Amino acid sequence: MMDFLRDAGWGAAVVTPLPGDASTRRYARLSLNGRKAMLMDQPQGAETPTAPPGASAEERRALGYNAVARLAGADCARFVAASAWLRGHGLAAPEIHAADCANGFVILEDLGDALFAEVLADGGDEQALYEAAVEVLAKIHAHDAPAALSADKPLFAYDITALIAEIDLLTEWFLPLALGRAATAEEIMEHRALWQAALATIGGNRRVFVHRDYHAQNLLWLPERAGIARVGLIDFQDAVAGSAAYDLISLVEDARRDVSLVTAQAATAHYLAAMAKQGTPLDETEFRREMAVMAAQRNAKIVGIFARLYKRDGKPRYLAYLPRVWGYLERDLAHPTLSDMRTWYDRVIPKDKRAVTV
Repeated sequence: MMDFLRDAGWGAAVVTPLPGDASTRRYARLSLNGRKAMLMDQPQGAETPTAPPGASAEERRALGYNAVARLAGADCARFVAASAWLRGHGLAAPEIHAADCANGFVILEDLGDALFAEVLADGGDEQALYEAAVEVLAKIHAHDAPAALSADKPLFAYDITALIAEIDLLTEWFLPLALGRAATAEEIMEHRALWQAALATIGGNRRVFVHRDYHAQNLLWLPERAGIARVGLIDFQDAVAGSAAYDLISLVEDARRDVSLVTAQAATAHYLAAMAKQGTPLDETEFRREMAVMAAQRNAKIVGIFARLYKRDGKPRYLAYLPRVWGYLERDLAHPTLSDMRTWYDRVIPKDKRAVTV
């Protein structure tokens, strides 16, 4: 790391580590003669295998979960490529000052500390921030997803193979935690079949660039800038090509903070208006149905991920988020298009089993 910093002209910088979260990446703030930047340190370890865009589900499964779910893993070059693509569309992703992706080091623009979550906790204008965030999404969704972010980084499809692999996390990790037993083969197959049917109904829709973790902990408020550049974007290395509903749901059904139904509805209406204003209108009824499916899929995945973070990674604090995520999921499952899914969840995981404490 010190060799990289020296070669990039930051060898004499003061390096101040920042607290981590759920990922393996580490961050530090660099300060040198009045200049500031951020250092990303992505431990490399074993190489994370990827599969080409046309790989079959079986070929991807043979390479492991990251290839199935289309996750970047330790490939920080995906972050670099995605940042360049976003900046090329006028968005406030951090500028990359230097990168040594072979060793997992990137020096990037320091966008400050004003995370949406912190600004809102300090009494910030929720309506203004959420409107700005959905205007960014509308800007991104003005265009179809690119085939590639750079010459050697294709933008993978957020396909049914990846989406089903994610909901499998619920039966693999949460169900045993909640019920004290492993999921049966029948329960797993029923769950998959219901999701196959639900997701098949949105498979033909237009694909856009999907950030994949678009929420208040990954957005920074930059009020000194103008328009869409007021929203700083981070943590987009797992970007994929998928549903326009996905990032909107990530924003308005935030696992880490309560987003009222009034705020969610207002943000959705503002997004639909912004899409229409820029000449890319959506069928509102169909889009809201797609939102319900993608919201339920995302929240089912998060339930599984938070259980895994507790059980496998020893991070019990994520269990405290489960009541909120289940609240969103129960609301999502109330949509008529997911009635069979709701019946399965109510039968297999009764409501009194959905909050897990230690």
